[in-house]
Amino acid sequence: MAVRKPPTERQRRLGAELRKMREHVGLSLTEAAALHGTDRTTVSNIEAGRFGVSADRVRVWAANYSCPDAAYIDALSQMARERRAVSANWWESYRDRLAVAALDLAEMEHHASALRGAQITHLPGLLQHEDYVRAVFREAVPPLTPEALESRVEFRVRRRAVLDGAEAPECTFLIHEAALRMRFGEDRMIKSQLDHLLNQSDRKNVTIRVMPFAAGGFPSAGSSTLYVSGPVRQLDTVQLDVPTGSAFLSADTHLANYRSVLDRMEERCLGPDPSRDFIRDVMQDL
Repeated sequence: MAVRKPPTERQRRLGAELRKMREHVGLSLTEAAALHGTDRTTVSNIEAGRFGVSADRVRVWAANYSCPDAAYIDALSQMARERRAVSANWWESYRDRLAVAALDLAEMEHHASALRGAQITHLPGLLQHEDYVRAVFREAVPPLTPEALESRVEFRVRRRAVLDGAEAPECTFLIHEAALRMRFGEDRMIKSQLDHLLNQSDRKNVTIRVMPFAAGGFPSAGSSTLYVSGPVRQLDTVQLDVPTGSAFLSADTHLANYRSVLDRMEERCLGPDPSRDFIRDVMQDL
C-alpha cells in the first residue's frame, strides 16, 4: 500500500477528494473506518496521500459514501490506477535534481484535458524556446550552477512534449504585451523566441491571445496563472507561480474565482489572428 514519499500533488489531491466525499456525508474518520472495515489510521493516511489506494477501493468507498456522480468516481478511479505506475513517468528521473513542485506541474500537464494560462512578464513555459529558457534561468537567485541550469533547461524543454500526440490538451495562452517585450537575452534571441511563438500558434490545439498595454488593467495582474482542467470539473487545479516555486489550489471557490479571472482577462485580449499580427509588430520593433 505504501507509496514513495513525499506524495505528489495528484496523490494528495486523490486523498483530498476522498476526504471531501466523507465530510460531505458527515462521517468522522472513526465512523468511516468502521463503514469500510478498516482502521482510522488507514483512512487518515489515504486521505493525506501517504498511502496508496486501489481503483476498486475508491469505488467501494464512493458507494459507502453514496456518491451519485459516476463520471467523478471514474476519474478518481483512474487517478488511483495512475499512481501505481508513477515511477515510469519521464519526470521521475529529475526527482533528485529539481524541486518537487516542478515535477508536480509536469505531472498535471501530462494528465490535463485542457490548459488555460495567463502570463504577465514571462512567456508560457510550454512555448519557450531553449535559448529563452536558458536566459530566464540565468536570472535565478541565488545563481544556479552550470549543472543545475542545464537540468532546468532540459526539463522545461521536455515538458513541451505535452503539446504533441493524439490526446494533447487544448491550450489557450493569454500573454500580456509586457511578456512579449521583456528582454531575456539579446534582440536576435528574442526574435527567434517570438518566431517560435508564432510557429506554435499554428498548432490546432494551441490558441495564443495577446493583451496589449492599451487594454488597461485586469484581475490578477501581478501574477501568472495556469488553470489545469481535469477529466471532470471537480478535479480542476489552479497553479500559481510564487517565489518558492508553485502553489496549487483546488477548493471550489478558488476554481470559480480563477475561472472568472481568466474569463475577464480573455475578454480584454486580442483575437488569435490579431494577436499573431501583434507579435509580428513586436518583432519588427527589435
